[in-house]
Amino acid sequence: MTLWSRALREYRTILIPLGVGAALNVLAYLFVVQPLAARSAGAAGRAEAAAAALQGARREHELATQLVDGKARADQELDAFYGKVLPADLTAARRMTYSSLPALAKRTNVRYETRRFETPDPEKDSRLGRLGIRMVLQGEYEDIRTFIYELERSPEFVIVDDVTLSETNENAALTLRLNLSTYFNVRTDER
Repeated sequence: MTLWSRALREYRTILIPLGVGAALNVLAYLFVVQPLAARSAGAAGRAEAAAAALQGARREHELATQLVDGKARADQELDAFYGKVLPADLTAARRMTYSSLPALAKRTNVRYETRRFETPDPEKDSRLGRLGIRMVLQGEYEDIRTFIYELERSPEFVIVDDVTLSETNENAALTLRLNLSTYFNVRTDER
C-alpha cells in the first residue's frame, strides 16, 4: 500500500467533499464567472466605442453649426454688399461714375479725353447688371499712376478691367485707355 492510497482511505470523508467543492468551483468559474467577465469586457469596449462615437458626433455637430453660422453671416454680408455698396440701378451706377471719374482726372492733373458707357443685357435670373466704361485720358506718367491709385482707393465700386498705356508724340504725354466696370442691382421689373 502506498502512502497516497492510505491517505485517501483515512481522510476520505474530508477529501471527497473538498474534491466535489473544487470541481464545483471550476465548473462555476468556467460557466458563470468567465462568461460574465467576457461580457463585462465587451460592455466596457462598447462603452469606449460609444464614448468615441459621441465625441465624433459632437465634433460634427460643432462643424455643422459653424457652417450654418458662416453661411448666415455670408448671406448677411452679401445682402449688405448688394444693399449698401452696389448702386441701386443703372441710373445710380451712371450717376456714381459720371461726375466722379472726370473729377478724379482733374484732381490728379490728367486730361480727360473721352468716355463711353456700354450696358450689356443682364444674364437671365441674375441680380446684377454690368455697366462698362471705356475712358481715354492723357497726362504725365506720375499723374496717370496717381489717377489709377486714387481710382482703386475710391469708395465707388469701380473695377479696372484693362489698362493700355501708349506714348503720343505731342509733348511726350502718355495716353491711357481704361476699360472699367461697375455693377448694379437689377430690379425685378427690368428683367
